[in-house]
Amino acid sequence: MFDCGEGTQRQMMRFGVSFALDTVFFTHFHADHFLGIIGLLRTLGLQGRTEPMHFFGPPGGKRLLGEAMSLGVERVPFPIDIEEVKPGDCLKRGEYEIEVFDTAHGRYSVGFALVEHERLGRFDPEKAKELGVPEGPLWGKLHRGETVQLPDGGTVGPADLVGEARPGRKVVYTGDTAPCEAVVRAADGADLLIHEATFDLTEKDRAVETGHSTAQDAAKVALAAGAKALVLNHISARYSRDVSVLVAKDGLLIEVPFADHVDGSDI
Repeated sequence: MFDCGEGTQRQMMRFGVSFALDTVFFTHFHADHFLGIIGLLRTLGLQGRTEPMHFFGPPGGKRLLGEAMSLGVERVPFPIDIEEVKPGDCLKRGEYEIEVFDTAHGRYSVGFALVEHERLGRFDPEKAKELGVPEGPLWGKLHRGETVQLPDGGTVGPADLVGEARPGRKVVYTGDTAPCEAVVRAADGADLLIHEATFDLTEKDRAVETGHSTAQDAAKVALAAGAKALVLNHISARYSRDVSVLVAKDGLLIEVPFADHVDGSDI
């Protein structure tokens, strides 16, 4: 989960989101981005959770989150680990990494980029059959880069059947920020950029004063970064959501396809 505003646990129930999460990333510690953690922890406690939770956020997180929990939650029946991060940190998460980058919203604010590892190249099943490789475990070994021995004693290597490695996907979440070069760098070539757009162009001056962005600012950042898709969030309630770009809302699901995904197969 990224940020946890008030009412988060209520919205999770509304949209059928699982409470099996174990990690929350905070971009900064303004109240609208972290106070919901109190209600979420209470809900998890009432559900009998015993597994630990992990929180990541910029400097100040240990103190602020600790104070919030001590004031709003009588007793948390499971361990909570709080780790402070800074721009340039890289958090390993199995098949992807979460890169921490700087944003322009006060002294301590960060964004997060989810970057998948490279994927194996495409395997050519028709050519495998032509070379006499029987369908089954040998196909998997070849796809993983191993040379295999055929029933007739010959050998086949992955270079004959597997294409070049393919890039994974990249999803970037800014949190609150004014438009800045650090976000452009972090979002370079992103498959999806989720960028705040608190104000419209008529309130450009207020956006500058408060360290926020307009929708136009977000679009310019996406263009500069070469992002393939842009979602605007953190929209002020004063604006209609009837706009010509995709605006984030609670419960929104977005499929992020691989750049080379064409026919639904992914072998």
